[in-house]
Amino acid sequence: MTSTYRQKIIDELVRLDMEHWGEWESISDYLFKNPELSGQEFEASKFLGTYMAGHGFNVEFPYEDIPTAFIATYGDLNGPSIAFLAEYDGLPGYDTQSGNGHACAHNWIAATMCGIAVVLSKLKTRFGGRIVLIGTPAEETYGAKVNMIEKGAFKGIDAVFQAHLENATVIDSSALAMSSIQFDFTGKAAHAASYPEEGVNALDAVQLMFMGINSLRQHLRDDARVHGIITEGGVATNIVPDKGVCRISMRAKDRDYLQTVVSRVIDCARGAALITGTQVSYAKYENDFDDLVNIPVLMDMTKQNLELFGIDEFLSKEDAPPPGSTDIGNVSYICPTLYAEIDLKADKPFHVHEAEALKYANSEYAYRRMREVVKAFSLTALELYMCPEKLELAKMEHQEMTMHGGSMAR
Repeated sequence: MTSTYRQKIIDELVRLDMEHWGEWESISDYLFKNPELSGQEFEASKFLGTYMAGHGFNVEFPYEDIPTAFIATYGDLNGPSIAFLAEYDGLPGYDTQSGNGHACAHNWIAATMCGIAVVLSKLKTRFGGRIVLIGTPAEETYGAKVNMIEKGAFKGIDAVFQAHLENATVIDSSALAMSSIQFDFTGKAAHAASYPEEGVNALDAVQLMFMGINSLRQHLRDDARVHGIITEGGVATNIVPDKGVCRISMRAKDRDYLQTVVSRVIDCARGAALITGTQVSYAKYENDFDDLVNIPVLMDMTKQNLELFGIDEFLSKEDAPPPGSTDIGNVSYICPTLYAEIDLKADKPFHVHEAEALKYANSEYAYRRMREVVKAFSLTALELYMCPEKLELAKMEHQEMTMHGGSMAR
């Protein structure tokens, strides 16, 4: 792509941004005002699918047997297939009409990814290939991307893009591998005052397990995280609890070490059961999430284009805030992926999941960043469509970096 032709493309992106930015803001606003929880995003997914169909995309809705997932495609198979991942589930527990809210700005993610796909469709005469928007539910809970991988949604996809609002811009972003397990302790009920000696206390087992985990933490690597909740611990104070249930999430920088953490937490459960005389069983209640694989050539291209459109302050992953976990980590082991965190640049720090984040997830700050990311990511994708050697380099780097595979390969 010559410099003159590249400038023409940039001018086209600016023009398309001016024509369509109102649509993207409307998407963000609608989703923000109608937040739905993970796996229940019926109106959101329908709304997004309808929007994409209105721009000529072929929409498969729902995707397979996942009722709030969809795939929208535009173009042909005479070139690469590049996908943009929309998320649209909200979070519970906020002072809103429904009690739900987009404190993680998934409303912004969905609108931004739709914007990129639509802009590329308007430039389709310039390149061969497919534009793919994948609607991925339940990122906040069980991670439907993992199920969509298993069902073939990413088969034939050559590259994947997604952006997320944060309090800093990080191109080489990271994510912790995560496993989530429910532990069920079974004891024996008895009258807590009259016949306590006949009872076997399952709540004691849960509490001892948490004590074991607290002792374990000092012997784990700094990147490991273990946190959980008690979901069942008895029904009345005068009955010895015969059932105790807890859910524990475990995270680490890589899945190999995470397996060590998981094994030791399970040992804590077994020890608690042995001490109390209860029985324990356990099972995963959500999908495993992988760490994130970053592709150098995609990071370099995207950074250059973000700078071009006004995003020019970057942090390295070493200086960035501690990461969480996301199901896009699993996607990054399947195909070359660019996942960028984008600094909102608001008047106050933007910390996702906090109630304060609701003031900013659908703000003018977010809209400004949306327009910049749409243009920058669109230009990066266009360079991949038009420059096969860059895409091949991304694939080679991906192959080298994923030789050991993620959880999907285990």
